[in-house]
Amino acid sequence: MAFEDLDLDDNDFDLEPEDSPSPEESGNRTFYIVAAAIGGVMLLSLICLALYALVYAPQRRNDQATQVAAINAQNTQVAQAAIETGLAAQFTNTPTLTSIPPTATSSPSPSPTLIVAPATDVLVTPTIDRTATVSALLTEAAAGRLTPTPTPSPSALPDTGFVEDVGIPAMVGLALVLVVVIFLTRRLRTAN
Repeated sequence: MAFEDLDLDDNDFDLEPEDSPSPEESGNRTFYIVAAAIGGVMLLSLICLALYALVYAPQRRNDQATQVAAINAQNTQVAQAAIETGLAAQFTNTPTLTSIPPTATSSPSPSPTLIVAPATDVLVTPTIDRTATVSALLTEAAAGRLTPTPTPSPSALPDTGFVEDVGIPAMVGLALVLVVVIFLTRRLRTAN
């Protein structure tokens, strides 16, 4: 077989396949992939935000409400102890002398009878002398019968914020990821 026997037509050899997309379509495909990735990240962040709002935040509010209720109950106990201490400091047990009139069946007694009036259950709102109240509370605290509520003193900056929750290494890693995304998107734009 010689070289001349081969039938080579120019129409038999197509260098470009018919199914290959045009350069515009391949650029659009890259855009769609990047857009889908960004959309997926946004969807994932929305799901995480919804979980935070529906699960974590109510639980945290519940814990704070419980803590506030406990502090209020403790403050009420301290205030009640202060009022009772003030009432106890103002109480004086002085006997009342009353004479009993003679009756027909009893013989007159030469000395008057001492009768102590019983304590009443009526709560009288006293005017509280603050100096006496503070003095009584300090006396109770010194005797160990009253435990004062410790007041918190600030010792450092509060640990509230995103960086304290996530940490500085994670923030630096997130910044590097965003810089890489910027460079990749610029390179994809210039490649087309």
